Formats: sequence, structure tokens, C-alpha cells
Amino acid sequence: MASEDTGLSGVAGRYALAMLDLADEKKQLDPVAEDLRGLLAAIEASEDLRRMIRSPLFTRAQQSKVMASILEKAGVGELTRRFVLVVAENRRLFVLPRIIKAYLAELGRRRGEVTAEVTSAAPLTDAQHAALVEALKSKVGGKVQVEVEIDRSLIGGLIVKVGSRMIDNSLRSKLQRLQLAMKGVG
Repeated sequence: MASEDTGLSGVAGRYALAMLDLADEKKQLDPVAEDLRGLLAAIEASEDLRRMIRSPLFTRAQQSKVMASILEKAGVGELTRRFVLVVAENRRLFVLPRIIKAYLAELGRRRGEVTAEVTSAAPLTDAQHAALVEALKSKVGGKVQVEVEIDRSLIGGLIVKVGSRMIDNSLRSKLQRLQLAMKGVG
């Protein structure tokens, strides 16, 4: 069931491809992408909003009204507003974050961009971010979009995921490996 909504073949993928086709037809790929990034940030920042889009207790009308208000305050474009309201009307708001991620991933793929998911123990400075982007560009040989997430439990270092490859250079992992090695000695 969970895999049904992932990738471009699931529900999220079908909605993302439909939105991508509409945005391409209207020559609004970048404005829609910016609208969707802002909406995703709002969803990730608000527990109440996440609860509202996931909960089946809210009626279709309630969800649509809340989303219309949020979209109006965010100042999103007409195409994005209509699309999100269709998603709400179809009772698919619970999958909206995955739709947005699928849209952005497919847009990047079509443009030859690679998305790197970076988990850091602390926020990266501008210089660190730029150095990371340059290092990743040299490794993947193309444009790189870096999505940074903060996880203080890493203690230090980074975890970098590009496609199916992952490099875990966090202090937490190093300590865990050291702990396992010491258990083997004793």
C-alpha cells in the first residue's frame, strides 16, 4: 500500500506528472516550482497543517477552505492554487507533500539536475553549502540541487544521499562503528 503512492507511477507521481504537463503547457514550470517549494515548507513547518491534510476527520469542504486560505495568504499563482484545490477536492491532500517532491524531482530530472539529500548536524554556512555543491558537481558531473535537513543527533559530520548512493560521514556513525569494534575486541 505504501509503495502505491511513491514514485512517478503511484498516486503522487500521476498528480505530479499532470501538474508538470500543465505547468509546461502554460510556460510556468519555475513559478509553479517556487509555489510548491513554499507550500512544502509551510506544511513541514506546521504540525496543525500536517494534521489537517492527513486527517480523514476533516470534510472535503473544510480542507478545501483551509487550503484556499493558505494559498491566498502565500500568494501562489492561479495554476498552483487550482491544482492544490483539485487535490483537496479529490481527498488526496494526505499525499500533497509527496506530489510536491515528485514534481520537483521530475522537473530536476528533465533538466538534467541531480538532487542530493544532505543531513547535517548543524546548519551549513554559505561557504560550506557552496563547497558541498561544488564537490557534488565534480562527482556527479552536472547540476546538483542540494536539500539540507538538520539532525542534531548526528553530533557532527554529514550524511549525503545522491540517488541510490549514500555516504555517511557522521560522528554518530563513526562512534557506533568504534563501539562495535571494541565489543569484538573484548
